[in-house]
Amino acid sequence: MRKEDKGTIIETIAATIKGYEHFYLTDIATLNSAKTSELRRECAKQEIKLMVVKNTLLQKALESLDGDYSELNAALKGNTAIMFSNTANAPAKLIAKYKKEGIPSLKAAYVQEGFYVGAENLTALENIKSKNELIGDVIMLLQSPAKNVISALQSGGNTIHGVLETLSKR
Repeated sequence: MRKEDKGTIIETIAATIKGYEHFYLTDIATLNSAKTSELRRECAKQEIKLMVVKNTLLQKALESLDGDYSELNAALKGNTAIMFSNTANAPAKLIAKYKKEGIPSLKAAYVQEGFYVGAENLTALENIKSKNELIGDVIMLLQSPAKNVISALQSGGNTIHGVLETLSKR
């Protein structure tokens, strides 16, 4: 590969990393072509970009970015595919779904400005809530006291109404 081509690929990888908030490094080398195609289709459905890269080019792309990504260097061995997403836990859920078949395996992840190195972090990454899930939880917590008050008022009114109706029938 020519030096100019490598430079272009490094710039493309760096631009893609900047374009997404989170990325996961995985190993999909042992997938056959049918499973790889299935994984790519599933990634497209969930708005996850899948890119297979050479480790040295990825390392140079990470070095060209602002910030220190050196914690990921330990994971840059063997075959590497990157899953880019703006939803923190979407790639983790997809990896867990396919992990039942043994692959893909999680090598490392950069999620919410933190590094997760090793497959043992997959469960923690799956449990990270997305922005929309957190907003939903906050709204539910804010609505809960109001619902309790309304429920108490409604049940109290029904109880009083029931007592009055029973007394009037007697």
